[in-house]
Amino acid sequence: MYFTALLARTDDGWEASDRELDDVESLDELAELAREAAPDDETVLVCIEQEGAWFALVRVDGEDDPRIFVSDAARAMRSAYGEILLTDDLLGREPEDTGVLDRLVDLDGTEDGAVEEIAEDEDRPGAGGDAVPSGPLGDADLLADLGIDASTVLKLTPDDALGEIAEALGAADVLEAVR
Repeated sequence: MYFTALLARTDDGWEASDRELDDVESLDELAELAREAAPDDETVLVCIEQEGAWFALVRVDGEDDPRIFVSDAARAMRSAYGEILLTDDLLGREPEDTGVLDRLVDLDGTEDGAVEEIAEDEDRPGAGGDAVPSGPLGDADLLADLGIDASTVLKLTPDDALGEIAEALGAADVLEAVR
């Protein structure tokens, strides 16, 4: 079971909305959705939680690049949101190899032997050594200017993280209203 919400900072405090993220396919689309929720390029937090397993925060400030924190990258990768959140940049790896399709088909248009060559190619991104790390990943300091330091974020457990963050921000009531 997933819970997703947007917390947008306004002149009157925080506003929460539960947005459907099923049609979001990339971090850029997620950031654009967040920007639509905030008047005047204010801060928006995208909160994602998989019950008892992991949580993620994506902070969007105007047109700045989104900042991401994921409490357990390996668990998130096995979820529907992993592909959106765990970008190559966040994982510290080169963008996925776009030449894989070219190597699957021989010059004559057949696929003879190509699969075995690719399976043995351990140097390509995504092969063997590019496993997603277990545990926290990303910018644990993304809430520091809002009064929640990195050490606090890193200590949060998936069961109560979003509630504790909302409480510290003074947004607990609005988050619970959409939960």
